[in-house]
Amino acid sequence: MTAVPASADSLKEEIAPTGKLRVAIAISPAGGAFWSTKTDSGGYAGVPVELGKEMAAQLGVPVEYVVHQNSGQITDAAGKGSWDVTFLPKDPERETKMSFGPIYEVADATYIIKAGSPITNFAALDQAGVKVAAVNNTTTMRGAQAHLKNAVVTGYQTYDEIFSLLKNGEIDAFALSRDQLNAMAKKIPGTRVLDETFKKTVTAVAVPLNHPQSLAFVTKFMTDARTNGVLRKAYDNNGLKDSPIRTE
Repeated sequence: MTAVPASADSLKEEIAPTGKLRVAIAISPAGGAFWSTKTDSGGYAGVPVELGKEMAAQLGVPVEYVVHQNSGQITDAAGKGSWDVTFLPKDPERETKMSFGPIYEVADATYIIKAGSPITNFAALDQAGVKVAAVNNTTTMRGAQAHLKNAVVTGYQTYDEIFSLLKNGEIDAFALSRDQLNAMAKKIPGTRVLDETFKKTVTAVAVPLNHPQSLAFVTKFMTDARTNGVLRKAYDNNGLKDSPIRTE
């Protein structure tokens, strides 16, 4: 465990003003390096869950998880003082609302197509009347809206809702990261994940704006986590044994 520097009290006042490190997470069965899940025991599991727990341990404070349905909700709460640190996809819009530390994942964003659809590529997808779903107010949704000129992109609050729509054939496609869509394809026979990529989604640690000590702490934490085994362990414990660690 890394020792907290002499300015620990000042840092704790800024990063954990309630006496706990409040870690904002988003719950979904999607998996990956961003989403967390609820466990049978009533707790939480996921890469952000483990990173937040280790971060709180280094600070010497308890951890508290602040649950949201998606990354857009975490973003909307950034200026409300309801969370202290989070791990989420980064884009220019979010950089106006929070401060980001090191990126720890880069993922390809693409689309999964409903069973029985003749769509096999982006050109066939981007047609008038085609219904594409995305998780509301997310980096991936904004990327899909910029990418598709003719198809209609609609935002929904949860992954589960979109999963049901796709399974029932009520939408034509769902925009998300490729690894999550590949896992989804195994659960919905006949669906197809397109080979093309429309966006690189990067995930990073973040703190509210104007928290310089917090930003310095989480930056060092994530820089160290890449090499001291903390990030590797979090990946391995959450179904990402085959995912390489980003080291730059």
